[in-house]
Amino acid sequence: MSTPKDLRYSEEHEWVKVEGEKVRVGITHFAQSELGDIVFVELPEVGDEISADEPFGSVESVKTVSELYAPISGKVVEVNEDLNDSPEFVNESPYEKAWMIVVEPADAGEVDKLMTAEQYEEMTKED
Repeated sequence: MSTPKDLRYSEEHEWVKVEGEKVRVGITHFAQSELGDIVFVELPEVGDEISADEPFGSVESVKTVSELYAPISGKVVEVNEDLNDSPEFVNESPYEKAWMIVVEPADAGEVDKLMTAEQYEEMTKED
């Protein structure tokens, strides 16, 4: 299972990629494999404020509906509109095509509190 080393990870299975002053957020390969085939993705609007550890959207699979939890707090500045028409991207390409939102962090230091790839791999081994 792929866990890119340049990303940070939350306990709720979201990944974060720092891109200058902003961060890109999605769900991990592990999360999408546990959920099964994704059929719908609900995301916030550009301009919405999200709070760390609080729901910011959801993904619906053939098995269940799961909340998406914000790995950091901040303002949503971009939303992946492609997921409206192609929710299967979450299964096919969780780290490239299926990013979900771009956030302007309220506190960039929150990213440092997230897990490294090694820590995340260790956590998902035990699941």
